[in-house]
Amino acid sequence: YTDNILEDYVYYAIDQIKSKYGGLAKLGPTDNDKIMDLAEDVNGYALSSYEKYPAVMETHFGGSQRSTVAAAATGIAGSMATGIADVGLNCWYYSMLDHKERSGRLGFYGFDLQDQCGSANSYAYRSDEGLPAEARGPNYPNYAM
Repeated sequence: YTDNILEDYVYYAIDQIKSKYGGLAKLGPTDNDKIMDLAEDVNGYALSSYEKYPAVMETHFGGSQRSTVAAAATGIAGSMATGIADVGLNCWYYSMLDHKERSGRLGFYGFDLQDQCGSANSYAYRSDEGLPAEARGPNYPNYAM
């Protein structure tokens, strides 16, 4: 459903990673400031593209996929910059929160709730929900993507 739009955002992320951060998988997982700068940059590019080209928003069902596509690009950027999947997951969540801060909402009706509940589980370790970081337990949010 995303046509080449997600690809454009990911290629933008790759260009930023190569030009600003030394290449793929060069950032460490503790380079939080750089990772957040990258996430804000990629998310900002994605959301600005939706504002610049309104037809893109219509392609994505009036914008209901906008937050997920921007978050996917941001998450991919975090993973590619560090080589660590969990960093990408946190960038995904950060994108959702950044998007809501920017536009006031993520979707329509109450559907944006699921997109905001992941970051609380991301940095928490609860042994009854499985192994930390990689293996997620039965109470982990299921996204409708």
